Amino acid sequence: MRMLAIETASEACSIALFEGESLIAHDHRVIGRGHAEALVPMIAALPGKGRADRILVSLGPGSFTGVRIGLATARALGFAWGVEVLGYPTLALIAAQAQATHPAKPLTVCVNGGHGEWFVQDFGADGLPETTVLSQTPAAARGDIHYSFAAGNRARELLEFDGAGMVTLDILPDAAAVPLLPPALLTADLAPIYGRGADATPMAKPIAKPIGRPLP
Repeated sequence: MRMLAIETASEACSIALFEGESLIAHDHRVIGRGHAEALVPMIAALPGKGRADRILVSLGPGSFTGVRIGLATARALGFAWGVEVLGYPTLALIAAQAQATHPAKPLTVCVNGGHGEWFVQDFGADGLPETTVLSQTPAAARGDIHYSFAAGNRARELLEFDGAGMVTLDILPDAAAVPLLPPALLTADLAPIYGRGADATPMAKPIAKPIGRPLP
């Protein structure tokens, strides 16, 4: 079975193509923005234009635009190729990458969020989430209790320094690591994981005006 992995939830735009368990092509670029322009050409440059029997795509949390672009692309390709599309949590992918170098070690994942906040989540030694994703200010995140092992592009700031027993890995999610994810975290529900509420406030409903002659 050939599998295409798509990861667009962070500053990185990343794809990987697998034949069974073997990685046959991989492209990982730290671009900040511009996922919409980069993603499809990156896939088209893969062997066989990336055509696969299954697609795995990041659900976030992370960049709102990046997550939506990845999901839209995965859905379109899945429909065109007639193949299964499954989603996975982005922070769990970072945890899996970190635990590949520190096996069976629980950790906290901390990455950029929106409006100066961080996305924070704890994972057990089995790679499964122990807490829900929180969007916190840096001060609030540092005030919580976390593991002494942290990964993500805000891991060092979360633990503030590498003291005795502290381990931090400054990493971004990489599609090449998707096979490391616990299978229980793959889902057919392709709803984005936002990690925070909507930024916009719903407009108030207009007050209904009476119909008829104005009162004297």
